This record gives sequence, structure tokens and C-alpha cells, in this order.
Amino acid sequence: MNSSTLPVSCDLTNPIQIAYSLSETPLSSQCAPEFDQVKYTGVAAMGKMIEIRWHGRGGQGGVTSAELLAKAAYIDGYEGVQAFPFFGSERRGAPVKAFTRISHDPINVRSQIYEPDIVAVLDAGIIDVIDVTEGLKENGKVIVNTQKSAVELNLAGHVYTYDGTGIALKHKLMVAGLPVVNTTMLGAFSKATGLVKLESIQKVICDNWPGKVGTRNAAGAKEAYETCSDK
Repeated sequence: MNSSTLPVSCDLTNPIQIAYSLSETPLSSQCAPEFDQVKYTGVAAMGKMIEIRWHGRGGQGGVTSAELLAKAAYIDGYEGVQAFPFFGSERRGAPVKAFTRISHDPINVRSQIYEPDIVAVLDAGIIDVIDVTEGLKENGKVIVNTQKSAVELNLAGHVYTYDGTGIALKHKLMVAGLPVVNTTMLGAFSKATGLVKLESIQKVICDNWPGKVGTRNAAGAKEAYETCSDK
């Protein structure tokens, strides 16, 4: 099914059971968009481990993004998936990093990611505080939530941008009155990299937030997918 025609629904009827190799305790699917579940083999990642570093602020959901991406990658056929956070200060608004690794082989490395293939920036304001592209591999990709175009940012790497904050406001993706852009970034990630299908992203979103909340977040991810650009 084409991603642009994917019906977004978090109806709790006919739940699908899927185990994710993220922990010793499998997680089960409770709600999902309708899509073909034939596993996808992310051709761009075949034969190598892909490392993703997430930059955001406390309360923006960056850690959840890292975990949901790992779950979506597992659905799409990656046998090795790994996600974990790194916290500096734990206060809301403080810079936060998280990490995801995906591979078609088991992953044995357990360190932080110092030379990422992809960097996801949930808050463009962080660019003025830290070097988000530090260690970025040659031809690496950077995905930024901002209203600016990719060329305006003048960052190293192949840069993609999208207005995640605007999308979050439009779809009422709010916590404590503030827009939360983590699920929109997942949609943008799917578009920019082609490593994980949008359908799988929407599925894990609906698993995590059943009902109307999941439906709104899945719709936000789809809009981010459609609007993410490297122009």
C-alpha cells in the first residue's frame, strides 16, 4: 500500500500481536493502522549498522522517539535494534540526547553514538548551544524541526527540514500546553532516510497511544513525511 493512501486508524478491534526484541519482555500491539505486514528490508542499511543520534530538550519526547524508531525498524525486518537515552540535567527544557542503532545483524556495541549516520534535531534552538553534527559520518543526514529551509541552516551533512512544531499545533499534539514533536520527527525520518516505512512508524505510534491520541499522532507523522524536504 502506498504511504500517501494509508488509512490512519487506531481502532482497538482485531489487535495484532507482535514481539519486539528490545528487552526480555516482548511488547504486544494493541492498535494499528491498516497496512501490509510483509517485512521490509531497508535496502539502504543492508550489510551495515546505522547509528542515529537524537537531540532535543527535556519534555519533547526525544527518548520516546528513539525507542519507537527501534520498534518500527524491528517490524521492518532489522534483527538488531537498540535504543537508549543520555541525560544531562533532568529538568524540563534541558538538552537531552538519545540514541538508536538498527542493523540486519545482532548489535554488540553498547556505547553512546559518537559518529552518527543520521542526526535528528527536535529543537532547532539547540543548534546555537551545541554542535549537533559533531562526528557526523561523511554523507550523513541531519533532520531538523524548523520553519527554515535546509539551505538556510548551513549545517554539515545532507540536511532535511520540516515544521514539526506547526504540525504538532495543527494536530493538537500537546503536553502541558506545549507542542510535542517526537512523532512528527519519526515521519520526517522515514521520508529523509527511507530506512523504515511510514506504515511501521504509524503502527508503533498507535501501539503506544491507543485511540484518538494515537490517531492524531499518526496523522502528524504522515504530514511530516509529506512535507519533509532537503530544498
